[in-house]
Amino acid sequence: MIVVDFLASIGQVFINFVQSTGRVGLFILEAAARLFQRPLYFHQILKQFLHIGYFSLPVVGLTAISSGMVLALQSYTGFSRFSAEGAVATVVVLSMTRELGPVLAGLMVAGRMGASMAAEIATMRVTEQLDALTTLSTNPLKYLVAPRIIAGLLMLPILVLVADVIGVMGGYLVSVYQLNFNASNYLQQTLKYLEVKDVISGLVKASVFGGIISIMGCYHGYYSGRGAEGVGRATTNAVVSASILILFMNYLLTALLFDK
Repeated sequence: MIVVDFLASIGQVFINFVQSTGRVGLFILEAAARLFQRPLYFHQILKQFLHIGYFSLPVVGLTAISSGMVLALQSYTGFSRFSAEGAVATVVVLSMTRELGPVLAGLMVAGRMGASMAAEIATMRVTEQLDALTTLSTNPLKYLVAPRIIAGLLMLPILVLVADVIGVMGGYLVSVYQLNFNASNYLQQTLKYLEVKDVISGLVKASVFGGIISIMGCYHGYYSGRGAEGVGRATTNAVVSASILILFMNYLLTALLFDK
């Protein structure tokens, strides 16, 4: 009997996973079908541009500069053991543009905006505002979800580009003013090994991460449970699922973009 119950619980977990995956897939297809259908709610899109992009700049910038500074210190500590201190500039710029910039910015925005999207839409679900939109012949997916997805796809690459610049600047400041690197040589090493592909790959990752954040935030909010508990659970699930998917997709995109 214990074995049967154990197997039944495993089966139920698997069934719930398949159901959730299918529902997310249908949600993505429905939202994608309405991204560019008329009417386009430009005021909602611009509002999300501000929330996802402009208002996320402080946390993304602070994360980027601190990461660049720490990366320079740790790289110098490691490379000094092999008398390869000159590689610090290369490691900082490649790490920021390829990996740390998009991943850290994605995680920060997921914690900030993923939770906000889920909480806002879940609250509208609890207070029956989504039903009111449908009654007024306004599709909730088009009015609420599509603008957030568009903003996530477009604004996160801009945030990552800013994070790359700030992170590299943080490494430069530490290397020049604390580790006594020659400023001119450091900049030459930074530009010598940086390729356009490195920057583009980070921006591609950022766009994918922005879509993941928006979709997960909207999905969990749209299908939230009733009451305060449902709103809280939707907010938590949005952040956790977006963060896990960002880390998972980061590996897949890295393997795809830099496959030799």
